Amino acid sequence: MSNAQAESHELNSPQARPVAPAAKPRVIPRAEHTISRSHISPNALRVLYRLKDAGFQAFLVGGCVRDLLLGLDPKDFDVATDALPDQVKRLFRNCRLVGRRFRLAHVFFGQEIIEVATFRAASAPSQGEEPLADADPEDGEAPELDEPEGDGGRDAAEEGASAPESAPTHSFARESHPSIDDDSERMFDETGRILRDNVYGTIDEDVWRRDFTANSLYYNIADFSIWDYVGGVEDIAAKRLRLIGDPQTRFREDPVRMLRAARFEAKLGFDIDPETAEPIGRLRELLGGVPPARLFDEMLKLFLAGHGARSLEVMRGRGLLQQLLPDVDAYLTAHSGGLVEQLLMKGLANTDARAVAGRPVTPTFLLALLLYGPIAEIIESLPPQRWHELSAIVEACDRAVRLAQAHLTIPRRFSLGLSEMFSLQPRLEHPSGRRALRLLTHPRFRAAYDLLLLRAELGLASPEMARWWTRVQEVPQEEQGNMADALAQSAGPRPERPRSGRRRRGGRRRPRAS
Repeated sequence: MSNAQAESHELNSPQARPVAPAAKPRVIPRAEHTISRSHISPNALRVLYRLKDAGFQAFLVGGCVRDLLLGLDPKDFDVATDALPDQVKRLFRNCRLVGRRFRLAHVFFGQEIIEVATFRAASAPSQGEEPLADADPEDGEAPELDEPEGDGGRDAAEEGASAPESAPTHSFARESHPSIDDDSERMFDETGRILRDNVYGTIDEDVWRRDFTANSLYYNIADFSIWDYVGGVEDIAAKRLRLIGDPQTRFREDPVRMLRAARFEAKLGFDIDPETAEPIGRLRELLGGVPPARLFDEMLKLFLAGHGARSLEVMRGRGLLQQLLPDVDAYLTAHSGGLVEQLLMKGLANTDARAVAGRPVTPTFLLALLLYGPIAEIIESLPPQRWHELSAIVEACDRAVRLAQAHLTIPRRFSLGLSEMFSLQPRLEHPSGRRALRLLTHPRFRAAYDLLLLRAELGLASPEMARWWTRVQEVPQEEQGNMADALAQSAGPRPERPRSGRRRRGGRRRPRAS
């Protein structure tokens, strides 16, 4: 039996019990669920009602329904409808069509974007033959940067990213549709990963395109009921995360679903169903075939959304950090429980607190935390007298970033910020008189100062200097100068540079004419 035949036999074996959507939904009336329109974005309600009034079906779908049932405030509100993208665009002047892998409508209300997706087609498959699903346009199955969709679509559009993904080197399989043009064909690669899918259908078919049962609920604006095809309401109540369909097939379709599973486990406190979790260890290497830009986007969702510390624990426990940032995983494994791991966990906890409080968080600081160990290891491989040299620090940062970029894309603005943060550490630890006060106006001062505080808390930097920089930011400008003078005097005279004994060419410099 060939490997392909063995895999097909495994997927269709009686032991596999995939979650299959029912032919018709269980309709839960308003009186039997807790979702209230008062908790739904007014802009999302405007979109839903306009679609309904125009004669179309209109549903809230995905993570927003899940979060409303959990009593959480959804970050985004996504809409599913039987209206085609061009029909949606005609209804809303503030609408823009996006995406190539799957066409979507973005309806803009200032800073808020309501994403409207047309139901996608799929017939109910036999066991182990689930249709090739596109990335779910729910909160976070982000596409490549040139294909805005879900959270990833919003992020990519706001960043202005439009560079296309490089052409894959593997073969393609196509499934043509007689009523659509070539641009709307379903395309996937030889591993089963979806590349393009613009085949539209009904809500009964659309449910097969969702990933987890908890993300597959539809809230009907026509009568305020919830439509549940897959037992998602029960899974949410049980805090259980299950894939729709055969887990191995679904992870092959989109390996990023493994990262999404880890993210929901960390974010929601859900337990991954054993049958859903089982293939992760065998298939996690498929993440190497995902575009690096998409992996960077997923990394930000894992670590900058208020559950970063828990995400790190889940990622390491499931072997996924090894695929995303192998050098970080190797360092943490080799120095388990060490100061760098403590710094990383403390820094992620601080970042989580800022995110939950609605304060800004930055990818630059996140990268400084994650790459601290590899950067320190590179620096410490040099002679000790070079450890505080600016060139050595910059070189170590560049090397660590290059190693990370073998797996995920790191935009240059973040890698440059990382180098500046680390380069400022020696200057913050050893300020030189009043000149040191210029650092207060440096664009990266605040991030570098936060890193200094974190290092000082763990004994990796001087607590006295951390307190000095804290105090100097609190006093008037005149007193800042006095503090700098007092610090310089307490440090004693600076050692003189060694002299060569040779007279400088040209003799004494003439005084400048007045």
